[in-house]
Amino acid sequence: AHGDGSARGKRGGRRRAWRPARAGAYDSRMADSLPLSGVVVACNEADRIARCVASLRAVCAEVVVVDSGSTDGTRERAAALGARVVEQPWLGFARQKNLAIAQAVQPWVLLLDADEWLEHDALDALRALFASGRLDAADVVTLRRRTRFLGSVMRFGSFAAEPVERLFRAHCRHEVLAVHERLDTRGQRVIGSTVRMEHDTARSAAEYWAKLQRYAQLWADERAARAARSGSAPPRVPYGRASAAALAYLLKNLALRGGALDGPGAWRFHALHARYAALKYRLLRRHWR
Repeated sequence: AHGDGSARGKRGGRRRAWRPARAGAYDSRMADSLPLSGVVVACNEADRIARCVASLRAVCAEVVVVDSGSTDGTRERAAALGARVVEQPWLGFARQKNLAIAQAVQPWVLLLDADEWLEHDALDALRALFASGRLDAADVVTLRRRTRFLGSVMRFGSFAAEPVERLFRAHCRHEVLAVHERLDTRGQRVIGSTVRMEHDTARSAAEYWAKLQRYAQLWADERAARAARSGSAPPRVPYGRASAAALAYLLKNLALRGGALDGPGAWRFHALHARYAALKYRLLRRHWR
């Protein structure tokens, strides 16, 4: 199994740097595949898609990549690794993922983004989960997602073992929301697991902040549109709400959940998320005006 950077070597107690598994390190023959469709939505992810697809190929009976117009060779790289590639113009986060799930032919779906993957210990845990019989009484299984930001691994805070609903029966679908789409678990049997996903969230701080700004705008627009559909005015945003949201985020993740212990790289990550928390309410306030 691959370490997370916190393990110490047997000789000399030296700290070993965490290194992600290379795409070629996985056995892609799927000799012991599970009744599982690995599903990925992607666009211009040529530098990351191989790691994602290879980890899915190691355990899934099939891998489906739904591509929304890549121009960098993403489709070709995924196909070369054995994925079935479906081309679909972008429909929005939830609808695109729902279309991708609909391509699955196996009874269970494992949904990853192109910047996510499973290490070998997680693959072993997934196989053990299927062998345990626990899935007989489940429709949705939460995995634990660990985020890393520009080389910094999150071991504390909300992003160290974030519960995400990514393993589910193929009949499940996402609620249609503009951003932060989530699986509709109403009426579904949900259980937890120890299977850990890895998430390499950004290529650069500038790219990541640009993404958070898009998410903030989508969130504010969706909240305003929801109010309009109900015939009411956009939610009022009191003065100071944006700053309070940022402060609450920092207190929760750096202090209460120990994120400050992850070091300067993690502080930068959390600073961006605090700005994001504030920006959402500033943008929503513009709708109210």
